[in-house]
Amino acid sequence: MSHQLSTSWEPYDLTAGTLVVLPEGGPHAGAGVVNRMAAIGVTVSHAVEQPEPRHATAEEASLLGIQKGALVTHIRRTYYSDQGRPVETADIVAPAALCEIVYEVPISR
Repeated sequence: MSHQLSTSWEPYDLTAGTLVVLPEGGPHAGAGVVNRMAAIGVTVSHAVEQPEPRHATAEEASLLGIQKGALVTHIRRTYYSDQGRPVETADIVAPAALCEIVYEVPISR
């Protein structure tokens, strides 16, 4: 049983021909989007997450080991560069009964 599903996309025109073209391959495999983008000179400045409750699809339920139609939290997350360009977006699905979603928001002074 998995605790969450995550599918992400990155702009190929940004990563093509670089060592980070494959997020889970090469010398920066699994390093995370912030570190991988830094390796090609892109500074990630912030992310936007949109969580919404909904019911699991049959495929999601099967992959997560939960009942079809069980409540899940679907999070759409996009990382942006300091130039305002989206550099990665992801759809994350977590079973509401098994996961607590907590946000910490830093306050600048």
